[in-house]
Amino acid sequence: MFDQTPPQNENHIIAERREKLAQWRQDGHAYPNDFARENTAGKLDELYGDKDAGELEAAPVEVKVAGRIMLKRLMGKTSFITLQDLSGRLQIYVARDALGEEVYASFKRWDIGDIVGCMGTLFKTKAGELTVRVESIRLLAKCLRPLPDKFHGLADTEAKYRQRYVDLIVNEASRFAFVARSRLVRSIRGYMEGHGFLEVETPMMHPIPGGAAAKPFTTHHNALDMDLFLRVAPELYLKRLVVGGFEKVFEINRNFRNEGLSTRHNPEFTMMEFYEAYANYRTLMDFTEGLIRHAAREALGTECFDYQGRALDLSQAFARLTISEAIRKYHPGFTETQLEDPAWLAQKIMDFGEAVKPGGIGSLQLQLFEASTEAELWEPTFIIDYPVEVSPLARASDADPAITERFELFIVGREIANGFSELNDPEDQAARFRAQVAAKDAGDEEAMYYDADYIRALEFGLPPTGGCGIGIDRLVMLLTDSPSIRDVILFPQMRPGVTTI
Repeated sequence: MFDQTPPQNENHIIAERREKLAQWRQDGHAYPNDFARENTAGKLDELYGDKDAGELEAAPVEVKVAGRIMLKRLMGKTSFITLQDLSGRLQIYVARDALGEEVYASFKRWDIGDIVGCMGTLFKTKAGELTVRVESIRLLAKCLRPLPDKFHGLADTEAKYRQRYVDLIVNEASRFAFVARSRLVRSIRGYMEGHGFLEVETPMMHPIPGGAAAKPFTTHHNALDMDLFLRVAPELYLKRLVVGGFEKVFEINRNFRNEGLSTRHNPEFTMMEFYEAYANYRTLMDFTEGLIRHAAREALGTECFDYQGRALDLSQAFARLTISEAIRKYHPGFTETQLEDPAWLAQKIMDFGEAVKPGGIGSLQLQLFEASTEAELWEPTFIIDYPVEVSPLARASDADPAITERFELFIVGREIANGFSELNDPEDQAARFRAQVAAKDAGDEEAMYYDADYIRALEFGLPPTGGCGIGIDRLVMLLTDSPSIRDVILFPQMRPGVTTI
């Protein structure tokens, strides 16, 4: 439950407030919709916050403000309340002599959380606080449930996520995180458009899921009498657009993966994917590095900051290591010979507490990397040259056909981006799809389907192309110092349960 001090009978409080609402209905039209706000707290502070009392008295400023009552001090014939709107807080001075006995008596019965509108003039208190001297005030919406105590806030972390509307009312840090998220997405969109990319929208419901190794959500279209899948990635549709001649495209939108919940995973999440013809994975690493730095500068004004109490420097060149190099860097006792031994790899994966999934050397190395090394990559690090068997959509290296021209970017031990030179050979892609189908038939729920139309598109010719996906939620986590993905998703998916105030 939300913590309140001192303890109160919540049901009693709600009952009292419902009685007040019933009286309000009898007195006139409840929940009016004819109050037009003209001013916001933040703008008034920006325009008049530096004016002194004399200036405001000499040139009175009439205002019309509205917001939620967050503080209330009753002092007989006069009272102060603090209103909160989208831009900040503003003090309101309410006097009985200005309103009349009846209106003032009604005002005194209003509660913390009620939404009000008022008209008046600005002045400065003796303490120098910008304040509205009220000439008229109205109740616009009744708050029937008590807000959490201002000193303790939301005691139940899950309540914060389940009832985000309450969290946003009382938690300034939460409001900041989501305003920052919006600004960050806007800055990324501007960066992409500034580099000549075209923003597009591709389907959310796919007849064949593809573009990532992930288990999809399934739905059914009644009119067509066919199953459809919520997309796990937009990749295959975006590359169809490159085939069609849109040579630089990007999309910022939702993906859906039927996976577990954690501080890093939500089944519905936001990704940006972008594709550029005549680019490869190395040029995309350079571009992604520049984009991440740009995002940090836009969000924080610096490329060097702390995340969860530990310093992080994005100004230096991002490291680039193969899977094997990364494992050996963080585990110096492991040898290159051992990392080529399937039995040793399998045992070591189990030593780190993970089950071994079937696969070749490349797959086992990746499993060991994920179990032993991924969390160690605090400073920005590109892990490059992934094995073909775990990269069904990436182009194989001309120098070594067993590996692909693929990278993943890790920061603070989390994957932030995944990109590669795209496989544009339709026959090679068809063979890899067939291998994925075989893996699915053998029980791999995350293996890909065979997409015949995508093969057909490749047969019309996909130019040499590079593509990358960036996890927007994880990037926002990084730049708002948030420990959980739920802190940066307004309404994260939760396990069944009801948390009430």
